[in-house]
Amino acid sequence: MAGAGAGIAVIPVLHMLGIEFNLAKAVGLFVGFTTTFTSTVMNFKRKVLDIKFAMPLAVTLFIFAPLGAKLSQYVDEKIVKTFFILFLIFSATMMMFFKKEAKTNFQKPWVLAILGVFVGLLAGLLGVGGGNMLLPFLILLGFEPKKVAVAVSFVVPFSALGSFVSYASFVDMDWLLLGVCTFAAVIGGYIGNYMMHIKLSQQQIKKVISLLLYILAFKMSWQMYVS
Repeated sequence: MAGAGAGIAVIPVLHMLGIEFNLAKAVGLFVGFTTTFTSTVMNFKRKVLDIKFAMPLAVTLFIFAPLGAKLSQYVDEKIVKTFFILFLIFSATMMMFFKKEAKTNFQKPWVLAILGVFVGLLAGLLGVGGGNMLLPFLILLGFEPKKVAVAVSFVVPFSALGSFVSYASFVDMDWLLLGVCTFAAVIGGYIGNYMMHIKLSQQQIKKVISLLLYILAFKMSWQMYVS
């Protein structure tokens, strides 16, 4: 309903329910891949995707997101969780307050490649697709918002699938959990898309989702540092 990847909420919720953190990230990544892949195919068929613009991001994210996922094995889990909490707060804040206005003008392919390397590593480490990080940075760099939205929806499945394969290589995968969560997310995505277009304002929904992400961040922080 908010136009955000499902993994960002799936991961903390699964972890709070007792699922091991890396397994929760792997499930969240696959769920994110399945819920974004359809929009990628549709954008490609509608010929609204600028391949030349998106390719530096797609290539660097596909290479470096799995490296970030591998790196998560060697970084203390408490540090990764702290970064994940900060990411939840960042995503909620961007969703609630971000204005789509360019602050500078760095529209070069090498800038996209560098951004893809940085976002890919961090996205893989945290177990997210990276779209919520890419979108505001690309707009701030001066890229046109509609073009950015289409490009991000194209590159996120590359990042999510690559990271998932990386996590699956060292996580004790629960395939039943993966299947149930994926099926539920696809159904929920269709219902949410229908409700957004028929019943509800996207801005109102974004505010509600932002508040939920703040609550999830607070809950994870409480579990880590207080309880």
